Amino acid sequence: MEVSTEKTAAAGKGREEDPRGGLRELAWMAGIATCIKMLLIPAYHSTDFEVHRHWLALTHSLPLNKWYTDETSPWTLDYPPFFAWFEKFLSIFAFRVDPKIVDILSLDYDADTAVIFQRATVMCADLLLYWALWRCCRNLSIEKQRLVYVAVVWSPALLIVDHVHFQYNGFLLGILLLSLSFIREDRDLMGGLVFAVLLCFKHLFAVAAPVYFVYLLRHYCRGRYRVLNFFVLGVSVLAVVLLAFGPFVYYGQMPQILKRLFPFGRGLCHAYWAPNVWALYNTADKIIAIFLRGMGFDIKSPTASLTGGLVGDFTPYAVLPQITPLVSLLLVMLAMLPCIFQIWRYPHQQHMVRWVSYAYTCGFMFGWHVHEKASLHYVVPLSLVAIFSFEDAVHYILLSIVGMLYSWIFQLYRILLSA
Repeated sequence: MEVSTEKTAAAGKGREEDPRGGLRELAWMAGIATCIKMLLIPAYHSTDFEVHRHWLALTHSLPLNKWYTDETSPWTLDYPPFFAWFEKFLSIFAFRVDPKIVDILSLDYDADTAVIFQRATVMCADLLLYWALWRCCRNLSIEKQRLVYVAVVWSPALLIVDHVHFQYNGFLLGILLLSLSFIREDRDLMGGLVFAVLLCFKHLFAVAAPVYFVYLLRHYCRGRYRVLNFFVLGVSVLAVVLLAFGPFVYYGQMPQILKRLFPFGRGLCHAYWAPNVWALYNTADKIIAIFLRGMGFDIKSPTASLTGGLVGDFTPYAVLPQITPLVSLLLVMLAMLPCIFQIWRYPHQQHMVRWVSYAYTCGFMFGWHVHEKASLHYVVPLSLVAIFSFEDAVHYILLSIVGMLYSWIFQLYRILLSA
């Protein structure tokens, strides 16, 4: 039912519209959003501003084989190599704007030139998000395009996280949406290839890798040339991975890189708890500990935050069993199983956005050391399907605003009924 609804929307009135009309709508919305972002340049910025400034300096000042070993700052490089090269590219311009931006010893440097330059790079990087968004929506009617553009381009969450707090989530989500746009066009190889590129920019998007793997296996690697397609897909993805990690394999630094990419010592929860299952688990541990102490039991009281965000800065639970990374991974995979089974049975590209969004919701609910901003990983893709039915719109609103636990259950229900 939903497949036919989306097909009708894409094949009906939307195809009669001039695609340039939607591009014009997107352009003026993006222009207004950029003006607001420019007004926010002097606003507060978090420690992530210094993190990315230091990465500019690190990639500019040090040779390749020092990128993942340098400890000049506590904010060491912990993103995959493609993002490091992205920082290296930006550092070329940073040096011309203000050489102190890329001075590796200029810790906590936030002069006006640095603030303006780094804010500007996020605005420019958002162009990829806009292009990918247009690719996803260009066959829809102008009315539907407007709704999606408003939901994403004027997203308060993206505005706060990227242009106040300071990060590049819009740029990374643009790569994800680009991948999904190719999947929607039945260009599976390109969709899988772009997703592999995304993982080499930010590995935390790998939560949706099982969805991509099963979908491509069942949808792309089929028919008369299924073995050849599987081989081409495997070689293409491997080529992307080797391009990203090959130089570091040469220097024998893969163990160090894996240690940086997966710092399990930071603890189960981020310093600011994401509203997921583990926040409830933490709260339950504290309540039970207080109750038992009131009953006369000798229960040691952990620090309030349970984690401070740095490796090794983690306080164990007072009463409840400790959660290990393996337990967290198993729960994520278990929660994802209904979606995986559905993909195996009905691998249709029209459901791919919803499946990817569901996978990221599972990662948010049960993942290890989840940041609250990870909610963007499922909210932004879900905006692409929120326009097709009242149920999808309600789902999008619930997932964006109300309760995470209820929304995850609701997504599971929708996945099971999507065949």
